Amino acid sequence: MKNPQSLNKRYAAKLSTNLVGLVIGLITTAIIPRGLGPKVYGDFSFLTNFFSQLIPFFTFNTSIGFYTKLSQRQEEFGLIKFFGRISLFAFVFLFLFILLTQLVDFSNYLWPEQELKFLFMAAFFTVLTSLADTLAQISDARGITISTEIAKIIQKSVGLLLILALYITKQLNLINFFYYNYIILLILITTFVVIINRSGFSLFQNWHLGIDQVKKYFREFYIYSRPLFVYGLVGVFVGLFDRWLLQKYGGSVQQGFFGLALKVGVLCFIFTGAMTSLITREFSIAYNRKDLQEMSRLFRRYIPLIYSIAAFISCFIAINAKEITFIVGGSQFSNAVLPMTIMAFYPIHQTYGQLSGSVFYASGQTKLYSNIGFILKILGLPLVYFAVAPSAFFGLNAGATGLAVVYVVLQFIGVNVQLFFNSKFLKLNFLKYFAHQLICVGVFVILAFSTKLFIDELNIVSSNGIITFFLSGILYSFLAITFIFIFPEIVGLQRVDIKKGLVYTKSFIKNKL
Repeated sequence: MKNPQSLNKRYAAKLSTNLVGLVIGLITTAIIPRGLGPKVYGDFSFLTNFFSQLIPFFTFNTSIGFYTKLSQRQEEFGLIKFFGRISLFAFVFLFLFILLTQLVDFSNYLWPEQELKFLFMAAFFTVLTSLADTLAQISDARGITISTEIAKIIQKSVGLLLILALYITKQLNLINFFYYNYIILLILITTFVVIINRSGFSLFQNWHLGIDQVKKYFREFYIYSRPLFVYGLVGVFVGLFDRWLLQKYGGSVQQGFFGLALKVGVLCFIFTGAMTSLITREFSIAYNRKDLQEMSRLFRRYIPLIYSIAAFISCFIAINAKEITFIVGGSQFSNAVLPMTIMAFYPIHQTYGQLSGSVFYASGQTKLYSNIGFILKILGLPLVYFAVAPSAFFGLNAGATGLAVVYVVLQFIGVNVQLFFNSKFLKLNFLKYFAHQLICVGVFVILAFSTKLFIDELNIVSSNGIITFFLSGILYSFLAITFIFIFPEIVGLQRVDIKKGLVYTKSFIKNKL
């Protein structure tokens, strides 16, 4: 398939969508926690996180292999048919799992203080989310990103109107919030199906898969995903244990604080996350041609830049966590300030991890990737327990704050271990990229802290911190852009890139005018 949409154009489309998504996300994030409150918001976060961890396990972590292989063989509908069967198995087993816990009276241990109806509602939410993600993967793999990004803008806009209506009419409770999510996810799924079909790749083809094809795909996915399955098994256990332990000893309120901090972190990741699937696709295509030089070029060109974008946003969020917490959650979330400050740094290396991990996926080095993750997750278990458990059980009883610290520390270590092996594979200078991480974050933290101090000294009257927050953001952005213009190396660019960007911007403005 010839792809008319270049990587830069598709990334620009995703970036534009995510800019709109960020604005809408900030508004909805300011509405939902306020409307639900820390406890109910914590219940939603706990349950949806729990079931979202199970889906990759029940699909044997084949989602990564599916996207990688479909990127390389974009016309092969058999890949979609095979993965569709795996997904269906996972969805059915998800609900059977809930029923099984009821039969053996184990539900209360897994989901403390949670009603049965909310378990099924959270599971259905996870199924719809998984379907939407799979359709988005098909779209990205086939390079029809721009149309699907427009669909996301429409969906987010409809979602904003719905959540505003629920909030204004005081109907925003846990049940209605699940229904709200069902509606916007079904809108997105339906739109994705229409767009993919209109691209000349019908999803309504014959879904029959012969036994020989099943054996062929099973063998192919088994070889690719076997190391990821073992890693996924550990990952599911650790991921569930982290949040379960917080629920057990911190309760729904602490879960709500951590959930809000994580949600704001996701908003930080929204820009850089747009590039992850696109880069994975390009890495996969390059590796399929055995073009390691192109993979190395892609890594040098995009990874430091995208990391810098994440650092630019996250450092500002971290320094202004108090104002942001009040804006999005209100006074009832005041104890979420410290977790949010810490978790703001999480998306920085989450970005690096996603993009660096795409090299492992594209090149089929899933065993090495799994081994790195396996060791870190096992080492993280006692750290999580020590951070969250009460003092009576030899812990720090640090709740959401303790869990946030462990998440950020383990993320930093894991990402740099991955970077070390990728540097060897692509023949890059590991120390150069490691130093860039520290310098980049250091610069943005200093700029964000300096602007906050300056704005605070002005003593501007702002009862909710919104005015000072936006003034800090404007000044911070101006200083950061100026600094980047003088020292482009901070964000992984060269002066020639800055000049090309200015020429392109002038040309764009001139043509539009």
